[in-house]
Amino acid sequence: MCAETGGQGLERARDLLRRSQAAVAFTGAGVSTASGVPDFRSPGGLWSRYQPVPIQEFVRSEEARRRYWEYKRESYAAFAAARPNPAHYTLSRLEADGRLLAVITQNIDGLHQEAGSGRVLELHGTNRRVVCLECHRREPAEGVQRRLEEGCLLPECPHCGGMLKADTVSFGQALPPDVLREAFALATSCDLMLALGSSLLVQPAASIPLAAADAGVPVVVVNREPTPLDRRAAVVLHGEVEEVLPEMAADVA
Repeated sequence: MCAETGGQGLERARDLLRRSQAAVAFTGAGVSTASGVPDFRSPGGLWSRYQPVPIQEFVRSEEARRRYWEYKRESYAAFAAARPNPAHYTLSRLEADGRLLAVITQNIDGLHQEAGSGRVLELHGTNRRVVCLECHRREPAEGVQRRLEEGCLLPECPHCGGMLKADTVSFGQALPPDVLREAFALATSCDLMLALGSSLLVQPAASIPLAAADAGVPVVVVNREPTPLDRRAAVVLHGEVEEVLPEMAADVA
């Protein structure tokens, strides 16, 4: 399929969205950067000073857990201060209008829900909760953050004393199978896939929009940079998602 770009591409994307009654959005980090969620992979970002801790190392090493929670302590403020931007609100409106079935997101910031989206599939979990690896209880992250700020280095579960961890998918952990199954089911049954702000390089999440294309679903890609799916997309729009998406959906009711 030859993708349309530029001004004609925007009109084509708007027309696809206008005719859609069962669209699905797949969102990546590019949807959240305008909300103040930093790109931790960039030079000078936190990941340049704190290497990600794989789950196996987290479980077996107290020192690794200390590094993990120091990173969480330092990065939490940026997440807590972030607020939804026009892209989040546009998706929420499309869902309220009955045009969007769900948002499938790689993001862990919870901004889609804060903007009002009701059906959000969080492939990589959420930074807004912590989970005990022993008793599996979950609680809001704010309480653990207060303990970290007060000098706690290794927060433990208040119920069983087990190891606490952010309720996110760490390196070495599998994506939640039930969420993944639902995401692929949506991708292959929707009538339009919006791939927004994702490099579409991280697997297995990146296979979800591809599954839509394989099923014959038209795909609209909006991203700053080219993606591996561009050649299969119906429309490719390069730009900032928080600018392009509201413009694309402006006349769609």
